[in-house]
Amino acid sequence: MPRSERSPLLLAGLLAAAGVAHFAAPRPFDATIPKALPGSRRAWTYGSGAVELALAAGIAARRTRPLAAKAAAAFFVGVFPANVKMAVDWRNRPAPQRNAALARLPLQVPLVLWARGVAARAGEGRA
Repeated sequence: MPRSERSPLLLAGLLAAAGVAHFAAPRPFDATIPKALPGSRRAWTYGSGAVELALAAGIAARRTRPLAAKAAAAFFVGVFPANVKMAVDWRNRPAPQRNAALARLPLQVPLVLWARGVAARAGEGRA
């Protein structure tokens, strides 16, 4: 994963953009929320967007970066089931959409590794 001093800020930016997207265009995110979860899908969409914004702020701040980056790694693991649901739900869509949903699945791995790397470097005082 990126090792530059910008790496934590890039990760924070990615999380912030995703968080804003949850509020700006919530409908696609609502569709990834499993029906088995209690409450409304929209509440889960807004909640996960708020978590992404909080993680972004935590990673952007040097003092909270190690803990926030570890939490981001856990978050990326936690939202993986939503990506699986999306891939399953989109299996009969046109190829570009279906392929985009499938491509999201392995992308979680580098995101987890990136967040862990940011946490480790921050803990060493390098980020």
